Amino acid sequence: MTLSFPVPARRRGPQLVLALLAAAALLAACGEKKDAAASQTAAKVNKDEVTVHQINFVLQQQRNLRPEQAEAASKQVLERLIDQQLALQKAEETKLDRDPRVMQQLEAARREVIARAYLEKVGEAAPKPTPEEIKKYYDEKPALFSQRRIYQIQEIGIEATPDKLPELREKLGSAKNINEFVEYLKTSGLRFSGNQAVRAAEQLPLNSLDALSKMKDGQAMLVPTPQGVQVVVLAGSRMQPVTEEQARPAIEQFLVNERRRKLVEDDVKAMRAAAKIEYVGKFAQSAPAPGAAATPGAPAPTAAPAAASGALSSTDISKGLGLK
Repeated sequence: MTLSFPVPARRRGPQLVLALLAAAALLAACGEKKDAAASQTAAKVNKDEVTVHQINFVLQQQRNLRPEQAEAASKQVLERLIDQQLALQKAEETKLDRDPRVMQQLEAARREVIARAYLEKVGEAAPKPTPEEIKKYYDEKPALFSQRRIYQIQEIGIEATPDKLPELREKLGSAKNINEFVEYLKTSGLRFSGNQAVRAAEQLPLNSLDALSKMKDGQAMLVPTPQGVQVVVLAGSRMQPVTEEQARPAIEQFLVNERRRKLVEDDVKAMRAAAKIEYVGKFAQSAPAPGAAATPGAPAPTAAPAAASGALSSTDISKGLGLK
């Protein structure tokens, strides 16, 4: 269908050119929008689509993905999403999405995602540490940084009752070497097992690191455990210090994470204090006292034991600083 408009004869030529240019621009814009929309579709699965956005979202969850791996990873993710979409379609056909257990899991996942998003939002307010604060942390942890060592450790776990500890301590102190102590254990009737490992300073709990950093090669210490005792022998060590410049990114991230954790913890405590929480039924009998409740809303800690004790984790230093 053609539309025509009355135009004075002397102006018809320029007006026609402008009209054609406008129509061409409109068609081009429509084509661009159509191509842009189509480009977001990675695959069509029956009546549904798998989009590039879905693939990118999955890829964002994969840490340490190198740029040269992105294309191959995208194809693998697409195939998994296709399988997932097929399973989803079958589940909907059989009304499985209406199963009470499935609906309960969906609601639990929704609550988890939204609550975690809120807590992450709270943690975003944590300020970055100043250069002075980073230097202070570096100076206060020489065993982790300026005097960092790689430890060759021999561990002997001994099953023993508390009354055996004085005798074990005395035998360990009088033994000429660790082999002599092991021979004593063999004749004592005590059950024990040995292990040896090479560990960097950041892979040790801070309290153990403080003690090991003061030991010389060949020395041993006895540490009580719930099952008995553990004998730790420093078979050898070598220095591998970390400069403040190397440590700065890891220390900054660690301090920021600690501040985020504290902000989330304080926020949850404040919400609990302001809320009316009433325990019902059997839970009322073991309800915590006001102000003494834990903070179940905060994300569970995932740091290594060293980080939980106030030190950087092995990932922070060994990987974050590029050390081997």
